[in-house]
Order: sequence, then C-alpha cells, then structure tokens
Amino acid sequence: MAKTNITHREIIEQIRSGNPMPIYLLMGEESYYIDRLSEYIADNVLTKDEQDFNQTIIYCTRETAVGDIINAARRYPMMAKYQVIIVKEAQNLLKIDEIAIYAKNPLKTTILVICYKNGSVDRRKKLVPAIENVGVVFESKKLKDGMLPKFIADYLRRKQVSIDERACQIMAESVGADLNRMAGELDKLVLALPAGQTRITPELVEKNVGISKEFNLWELRTAIANKNIVKANRIIYHFDQNPKANAPVATVAMLFNFFAQVMQAFYSPDRSTQGLMQHLELHQSWQLNEYTTAMRHYSAMKTMQIIGKLRETDARLKGIERGNLTDADIMHELIFYILH
Repeated sequence: MAKTNITHREIIEQIRSGNPMPIYLLMGEESYYIDRLSEYIADNVLTKDEQDFNQTIIYCTRETAVGDIINAARRYPMMAKYQVIIVKEAQNLLKIDEIAIYAKNPLKTTILVICYKNGSVDRRKKLVPAIENVGVVFESKKLKDGMLPKFIADYLRRKQVSIDERACQIMAESVGADLNRMAGELDKLVLALPAGQTRITPELVEKNVGISKEFNLWELRTAIANKNIVKANRIIYHFDQNPKANAPVATVAMLFNFFAQVMQAFYSPDRSTQGLMQHLELHQSWQLNEYTTAMRHYSAMKTMQIIGKLRETDARLKGIERGNLTDADIMHELIFYILH
C-alpha cells in the first residue's frame, strides 16, 4: 500500500535511495512541483546510456490513446533494471481512467509517471484509488501567499544564497504564487550577484527584476498598514503613470488579501505572536508585523468596511457602475476611503 500525503521531498528521497514505485500520479494546480519531480525521475533513475532505449516521453493530446500508454508500460527494459515512461499533459487524455486497468497489475520493471496539470483527477473515480494501492499519488497545491517567503528563502538556501527580508517580500508580492516564474526570477538574481556576494538585496531586485524598491505593491501595503497618507498617495500616483506594470486589479487583489488577513487576526482566539502566526498560517514572525500594525490603525469595523469597498472597487474596475470614472479615479477614491 502506498503512502498517502507524500511530499515532493519524500518522493525525491525514494528515487535517490533506489526504491521507486511502479506508478506516480503527479497532479494539481501548481505545475512547479510536477515539473521538478518528473525531471528528477527522468534524470536520476536511468544512466545516460540506459535512457536511449528505456526512457519514453509521451506528450498527450485529445487524440492520444490510453491503450498506447499501457502497451508502452508493459514493455520490458533493455539491458537496464527499469524503463521509465513519462506521460506529459495527461489532463488532455479523454479516457484517463482506463489507466486503472494497468494499475491493477503494473510491471515492477516499469516506472510510469503521469503528469496531470491545471487540476486534479477526481478522487472518487477508479484511477486514484487504483494507483494509491500500488504507487504514489502526489497533489501539488497552490501555495498560499503567506508561504511564499519560506519558498523563496528555501529555494535560495539550496543555492547557498540568502535574501534580505524586504527583498523577499517584494518578490513575493510582485511575482506572486506562480512558482515556475518565481524560480526563474530567483535564478536570474543568483546569476546577477556580484562576485563574492551571497545576499540578495532590494537594490538587486529592482535592477534585475524590474520592480521599483520604492513604488511597488509591498511598499503600498506597508504605507497603508502604517496609515502613511503621503507615501501611499505618492505610490498610487506612480502607479497611474505605469498602469501596465501596476495593474489596478492586481493592487485591489493584494489589498483584499491583506485586509482579509487583518480581519482574521481580529478574530483569532489567541492574540499572542505565536497564536496569530498559527491562526494566519505564517511561517516567520516578521511576516506578522504589518498585520499587527494595521490592527492598531484600523478597527475591526473599519476593516470590514474596507473589505466591502474593495469588493465594490473590483466590480467597478470590471465595468460595473463605473460611469465616466477612469481606473485612476477609482483607485484614488479607494485609497482615500481606506486612509480616512
């Protein structure tokens, strides 16, 4: 019986220790871990010489027949312990559940990796239980915003690089939860580090990722949390001049998430640092600072009213009851409402 709720690191250790499972179903909304795991299996199960005859990558379309995948999986390896079959874009398969037929009696000499992106196979159907009986089902879920700084720090730590807290937050707010894009931007920053330097700074981010260290979503959030009216208005005026780099809808989404977390903090049963961190699912204490700062400047009632205004603003930006107002007009009205 396969282990449930397995992590990507446990799968990597499984492969590294020479104990791979016959089937891996890698599925979920976050493609980053699906890509990394399938790449790791492709690079590490077989030697380069063995890969020529024993590794097959199948890119699925709506026309791909499940029977062809099963037939490939039932072949025996040539002069190797295993053959590896990697099925990419499995979400395109029309009859993916038919793989359950093979999962009832998989070959121990085949490692079948099914990569199912942009969603998950329905666990109520026969495929998932069939694979769980003999192999591994890994679900790659989108990271919550509060988990991004930890991902960034861990990713860079493996490259023996650290990151300034401010730079880390700027990256989290500006790049967002697309982990493939985040990894690419972090790799770019590592390559851009001057010789002998191992710490990423806000200045390095601004220079190489195209994010201003003064005028960005994180600085706007900080200004609003501290009720710094002058700074918040300077930033929103800067956003007016650079609408492509600072989309109003993205700004509203960031502020909505922030004030929703502040509202959650007001209702936390334990207002201690540890209690709030656990309630808000934060991993580092510095992430809590702006929430507690906002709680000093905004009451629970005002926070609830702001959340309502943010919902209204989102609708107006999308054309509902906006009249002749421009996006800039709507955003200035929002910032005034929040700060007064």
